[in-house]
Amino acid sequence: MRRRRTVPAVVALGLAVVLGQARDAAADQITVLCSSGLKAVVEDLVPKFERATKHTVVVKYGLAVVLGQRIEGGEAFDVAFVTPGVMDGLVAHHKIAADTRTTIARSGLAIAIRAGAAKTDISTVDAFKRALLNAKSIAYAKEGASGVAFAALIQRLGIADDVKSKSRLTTTGEEISASVASGEVEFGVLPLSEIVSVKGIDLLAMFPPEVQSYIVMVGGVNAASTHARTGRELIGYVTTPAALSVIKAKGMEK
Repeated sequence: MRRRRTVPAVVALGLAVVLGQARDAAADQITVLCSSGLKAVVEDLVPKFERATKHTVVVKYGLAVVLGQRIEGGEAFDVAFVTPGVMDGLVAHHKIAADTRTTIARSGLAIAIRAGAAKTDISTVDAFKRALLNAKSIAYAKEGASGVAFAALIQRLGIADDVKSKSRLTTTGEEISASVASGEVEFGVLPLSEIVSVKGIDLLAMFPPEVQSYIVMVGGVNAASTHARTGRELIGYVTTPAALSVIKAKGMEK
C-alpha cells in the first residue's frame, strides 16, 4: 500500500521538474544596443521585463551613430534603440526588420550645471544666447544627436564663432556629465533624460521653446535575430501605457 502511494508522488515530482526545465528552456537571452538617450528608461524597465518574462537582457550603451556603425560592421544584437536617422539607415540596409520600427519616446535638449551652482536665466532666446556667450565653458558630444543639434543651433543664432573657443567636444554624454559634475565645465548640453538621473549635476533649464530640439528614440529588431519574438516582446513592453510613468519620470515624453 505504501509503495503504491509513493508512485504518484514520484510522478508528480518528475512532472514538476520537467515543466520547470521547459520554462527555463523557453527563456531567451537577448542583446540590446541602446542609445545613451534612452539609458535611464531602459535601466528601469529591463529588470521589470526580465522578472515578468524570465528572459535575460544584456544591454550595451553608446551614442546612436556609433551603435549604428557597429551594427553595420556586423556586431551581434537582437534589439536596437537609436535615433530615427540611424534606424532608417539600418532598415534600408536590411539590418532591422522594417515592420518592427517603433517610436519609443523623445527628450528635449537642456543645459546641465554642477549640483548646487547658481542658476542663470535662459528662459528666452536672448537670455539663452547671453548665457552661452557669458559661460566660461560648454561641453557637448560632437557626434551625439544633441551635440549635432546644438552645433546647428548656435550657427543659426550667429554665435558659433564666439562659442567655439569655449567649447569642449566629447565623445559621450557620460563625459559631459562628469566634466560638469567636477566643475571642469560650466554648461553641459544634453537631452533632459541624460540629466535627471545623474548625481552631481542639476538641470539649469530646458532650451527656450523657440529653439528647442527633441531627441527621438526608436526601437527595432535585428532582421536576422534568432530571438525576434522576444525582441518584439521587449519593444512592446517599453511602449505599454504602464511604461509611460517611467518614461516621464526619466525626463522623456511620448
